[in-house]
Amino acid sequence: MLIYINIHPHSRIVNLLLTLLIFNATLVAQTGIIKGRVFNQKNNEPIPFSNIAIQGTNIGTISDLNGNFIFTGIRPGFIKLIASSVGFEIMLTKEIMVTNAKTVFVDISMKETFIQLEDIEIKAPTFARDNESPVSLRSLGISEIEKSPGGNRDISKVLQTLPGVSSTPAYRNDVIVRGGGSSENTFYLDGIEIPNINHFSTQGSSGGPVGIINVDFIREVNFYSGAFPANRGNALSSIIEMNQIDGNKDRVITKAAFGASDLALSLNGPAGKKNSFLFSARRSYLQFLFSVLNLPFLPTYNDFQFKYKIKPDAKNEISVIGLGAIDEFKLNNDLKNPDEEQKYILGYLPVNEQWNYTLGVVYRHFHKKGFDTWVLSRNMLHNTSYKYPDNNESLSKLSDYKSDESENKFRYEHNTFLEELTINSGVGFEYARYTNSTIRNILTGDSIKNIQYESKLHLFSWNAFSQISKPYLGEKLTVSLGIRFDGNSFSKSMQNPLNQVSPRLSFSYKVNGNLFINANTGIYYQQPPFTTLGFRNKAGELINKINNLKYINSNHVIVGIEYNPNEQSKFTLEGFYKFYNHYPFSVNDSVSIASKGTDFGSFGDEEVTSESKGKAYGAELYYRNTNLMGFNIILSYTFVRSLFTDKNNSYVSSAWDNVHLLNITLLKQLKHNWNIGLKWKFVGGAPYTPLDLNRSSVMSVWDSQGRGYLDYNKYNTLRLSSFHQLDIRIDKEYFFSKWSLNFYLDIQNIYNFSADQQPQYTNLKTDETPNIDPNDSNRYILRKLNPSSGNILPTIGIIVEF
Repeated sequence: MLIYINIHPHSRIVNLLLTLLIFNATLVAQTGIIKGRVFNQKNNEPIPFSNIAIQGTNIGTISDLNGNFIFTGIRPGFIKLIASSVGFEIMLTKEIMVTNAKTVFVDISMKETFIQLEDIEIKAPTFARDNESPVSLRSLGISEIEKSPGGNRDISKVLQTLPGVSSTPAYRNDVIVRGGGSSENTFYLDGIEIPNINHFSTQGSSGGPVGIINVDFIREVNFYSGAFPANRGNALSSIIEMNQIDGNKDRVITKAAFGASDLALSLNGPAGKKNSFLFSARRSYLQFLFSVLNLPFLPTYNDFQFKYKIKPDAKNEISVIGLGAIDEFKLNNDLKNPDEEQKYILGYLPVNEQWNYTLGVVYRHFHKKGFDTWVLSRNMLHNTSYKYPDNNESLSKLSDYKSDESENKFRYEHNTFLEELTINSGVGFEYARYTNSTIRNILTGDSIKNIQYESKLHLFSWNAFSQISKPYLGEKLTVSLGIRFDGNSFSKSMQNPLNQVSPRLSFSYKVNGNLFINANTGIYYQQPPFTTLGFRNKAGELINKINNLKYINSNHVIVGIEYNPNEQSKFTLEGFYKFYNHYPFSVNDSVSIASKGTDFGSFGDEEVTSESKGKAYGAELYYRNTNLMGFNIILSYTFVRSLFTDKNNSYVSSAWDNVHLLNITLLKQLKHNWNIGLKWKFVGGAPYTPLDLNRSSVMSVWDSQGRGYLDYNKYNTLRLSSFHQLDIRIDKEYFFSKWSLNFYLDIQNIYNFSADQQPQYTNLKTDETPNIDPNDSNRYILRKLNPSSGNILPTIGIIVEF
């Protein structure tokens, strides 16, 4: 059983916890057990008599005839295993957490090699390489997610420390990659596409404030910021692959969690001799905490996650995956003595409720020279939002939004390994249904226009792909060539897959044993969001279909070098250039929608044309050393520019044009099971668009949404100040014979840096009465607010496992 508790230091038990943290107990027993299996990745056949060792030690063992192995009496903590066998590449596993509470099970997949034995240099590759994506691929292990200072066990927050990924000081988890928008990413869980990984997600985009994924079930995360595999489509900036563990094969492990914001329960164990399962459920109590803190909004979230794995025999395996969330967002209208910023938020913020789920089945069949994969899944998002004037429900609503979108997906992949040649090919089909009922006001010119429409859309999509990889020159040169075709039934231009041909080429050349030159170029397409496809005008027409809306296109060119001075360190330098075509351009606002999508609610439900262009370019420096004077260090610096065309066809800064991104993480394992971590990040100031005060001060304009309208004639002409913060985490672990105990202290923004936000305005006087212009009774006098974000946030956590 594992109990996870987050406690803010206002609790009475803090003194007791700090006393326990200082107490330095010694290890009672070392009874960690590791069981596993070594097998050939192409056909799942066991590899007998393989050598398996614990990295950094002299502890090793040999697999039996069935490829099985076992370690006993292992010191608890994070470890990696090294596997080697004649005829196979040496394999280093991702980090594994060993405790005394349960047996850890590890499957080690090994790849055949065709180099003569005398040419092999026997050493473990600490940093794995991928032939299909030799550039712009980063992998996160479980310890990097668990121990990341300020990460709060949230995958999206940990991703923001990687090269090319920007973050904002606001309370959101948007993934902004290499100057692209938050809607340009695609997520996969065990090979199943999931549209949402955050609570209170923005429909049509990917961001939100809190992650849904339970990291206790995650084995590794692979993050592609370029060089996308051909079997992964519908993305322009990144693909995030999350792979889960299998359920424990010995017994059921129970985890009860009491956090600073939620309650959780998870189960993990066998379901018969050949089956296993994972299950977790979580419910927040943020509404009570926010009410005590006198915040103007009261969010509540719930989520669930499960996996059922069936292995009837060595040639077949089936996984059933589920993920879902239920989110409610209410206004705190009983707030006592609200300040002017709270009044402003209550004045415009709508009530929002949504739920979503993803269900899927993955069937894999192994044959002599490869394996086939069938994936069938369904996902759905239900989203509602409404707003009353002055939050008075006896009046007519200012806005009312209801929407459902569901997707049913099928994908078939065939993987073949022919000596040095690797081939992946397949097809995919999708059926989507989208409905929308909308009432809202928009500003057109100097007048308010009321939009009311209902929409139903049935959409069929199809794709085909193939990728071939092969080494040359004795594996000094590796080349991977891929191609993908996409199409859908929305319009004639989108129906023809030849209009969306996506070729891609990667190569990697080994200059010597430590130095590589890598490159990739590719053309990628992404379908506009359903909110844009299904938008209708007052006549009930799909106006964006009439406007000949196209797939969004992005062309990538990436060149980089990789240098591995020794087994524990890695240095990469990459330059990238992305050129966008057919980006949706807002007819009403006369700007590219590339900068939109990080506000709550929905994104893209407006009339657009496919005429905007964009470019994002820059360079990334990444340094990783797992043992630099005893420190595990990660350093990344990114220079990035992000520009899109305006109504004059001139390139102007997008909202993601931060220019400079810097992240430094230091982790140190001390004696007696103490761990300390530091993370410092710096993000250049983001551009923003000022309010149009002249139009916003008109009473009818202001009252239509409770806040001002942007001046798109001055689109992103201003820029916020840069922001930075330091996060610290201290862990102390105790391992006993049958259970373990972990205390940690995590402090975000330890020096309490306050980051600027875009200035806002209120129409109220300090006494809460409307501030009417004495010279024009049809206008308000707007008073400027200067909001900021960023407070010191300490958290104490307790983890008990038995």
